[in-house]
Amino acid sequence: MCSFMFLKFMMVLFNLFIFMGGFSLLALGSWVSSDGGSLLQILGPFSKQSTPVVNVGFFCIVIGAVLVMLGLLGCYAAHKKSKCLLLTFASIMLIIFISEVAAGVVALTYTSFAEGILRAWATPALQKQYGHDPAVTKLWNSTMTQLHCCGFSNYTDFMGSNFENATGGSLPSICCRTNNNTCTPAQAEYSNVQGCFQQILMIIKGNASTMGGTAAGIGLLEIAAILVSINLYRHLDNEDS
Repeated sequence: MCSFMFLKFMMVLFNLFIFMGGFSLLALGSWVSSDGGSLLQILGPFSKQSTPVVNVGFFCIVIGAVLVMLGLLGCYAAHKKSKCLLLTFASIMLIIFISEVAAGVVALTYTSFAEGILRAWATPALQKQYGHDPAVTKLWNSTMTQLHCCGFSNYTDFMGSNFENATGGSLPSICCRTNNNTCTPAQAEYSNVQGCFQQILMIIKGNASTMGGTAAGIGLLEIAAILVSINLYRHLDNEDS
């Protein structure tokens, strides 16, 4: 009896943590999806191959919502001593855990060639479309203003561009740390404003440990909940036999 009560208590406890973890993922996914200056929305138009990253926000929302419901399901299953619900809970939790591991592997793999993918779009876009295509111009202006950066690598991405030719040799003002409306290549070189990709990398590195720790903690909770639900199921099965 004590063993059963302990398992039941642990089942409820772990599911409360899973419930809160689900809300955390919902908040993270909502932030990623709604923040217009976030990395994911910046990367979205750059390449069709950026789809795995753009979908991370939606993935977090879906998984977070499912974890919230599973937290409630686990508590209800333990309270009602339902073997069917416990087995359903453990199965769904295992599928989610495998999906999260797979998503993590995809994210790690994607970051290894993200620069090449972005550069393949960014440099031609800055050379030919910036200043002429309103959507591309607005995207880059917003990105450079919010991140305080210039171009993809640096100001040289605008050298020889249609924008430079149309403005008589001027670059976007964000590329220069001056009070003048014009920004010449010489001023841009002196200002030494970093490229946007370096700024994005700094943001990623600054938040990687927090996001990784949160993901690892949720994963451990999921494994613990699976083990407890299986033991609770076996205990109920032994009682029936």
